[in-house]
Amino acid sequence: MTLWHGLLRRWDVRLSAGVLVAVVLACLLAPVYARDVAGVDPFDSNIAGHVVQGGRAVDIMQPNDNRLHLGLTPVGPQWRGAYCLGADGQGRDVAARLLYGGRNSLLISACAAVLCLVVATVFGVCAGFFGGFVDMVLSRLLDIFWAVPVYLFAISLSIVTIGHGLRLGPVTIAANNLLIPIGIIATVYMPYAARPIRARTMALARMEFVTVARGYGASGLRIVLREIVPNLFDTLVVLAPLVMALSLLAESALSFLALGVQAPAASWGSIIRDGEGLLYTRPLVAVAPGIAIVLVVLALNMLGDALRAVLDPRDGGGR
Repeated sequence: MTLWHGLLRRWDVRLSAGVLVAVVLACLLAPVYARDVAGVDPFDSNIAGHVVQGGRAVDIMQPNDNRLHLGLTPVGPQWRGAYCLGADGQGRDVAARLLYGGRNSLLISACAAVLCLVVATVFGVCAGFFGGFVDMVLSRLLDIFWAVPVYLFAISLSIVTIGHGLRLGPVTIAANNLLIPIGIIATVYMPYAARPIRARTMALARMEFVTVARGYGASGLRIVLREIVPNLFDTLVVLAPLVMALSLLAESALSFLALGVQAPAASWGSIIRDGEGLLYTRPLVAVAPGIAIVLVVLALNMLGDALRAVLDPRDGGGR
């Protein structure tokens, strides 16, 4: 049974893949919704605007229902067309911002997961294959990273870079560049991916085909590239959706704290922050991106568990 055949037979793979494909396609179509359906700019304040409701124009920002009618409340969900999910505190279309924010959240988490696995593979393979002094140095370095709480580490790195950006020699990365949260998230989760890769590499290094390659005089680099790395495919495939799920949660947390994606760009975490003050009047502003995060994280975890079951014969999930 091939890998793809085994995966496609599982209902959880079909469900999780369907959810992920639907979310990604919806986010990719964000410009179509904003321009052709809603006719709005999701990044411009529209406090003085109006929306057609029941054949009449209704102000997007309406007086509160309290006795003094102090303050303004954004219009609620229209369930179709413009302001499908209502407006936020600045009169912006929540649905349009949700789709645009999803593009940033998914892009950052996917890129961070790829970068994390690439760096973790380098660390894990070097430590597990060469052993000795190399393994001791790299393992202690990973232990240092491991000892720092993930979110505290991510917040600390974000605070350092959020004010003036990041300078790498002659290259300066602006504070609002998505490369900064990608690099931060990849860095904080790298030790968690490097450990299982190191353990798998140590097991592979004792296999007969590696011993045979050494007997034929193959260099260490050649053995790593031709024998070790290709056989890490199963481990990396299982880790990828799980690391992406963790990266999405980290990105949302940083953006909620205004330490991730910077305005005027949006992400699911920053949209939740925008809706924090509207929880009692327009809760959908904060609830909608929260539901999107839950759906994607659950789908990624289901996919990761299914991949592990299919790729590990001892689990019996491939039958």
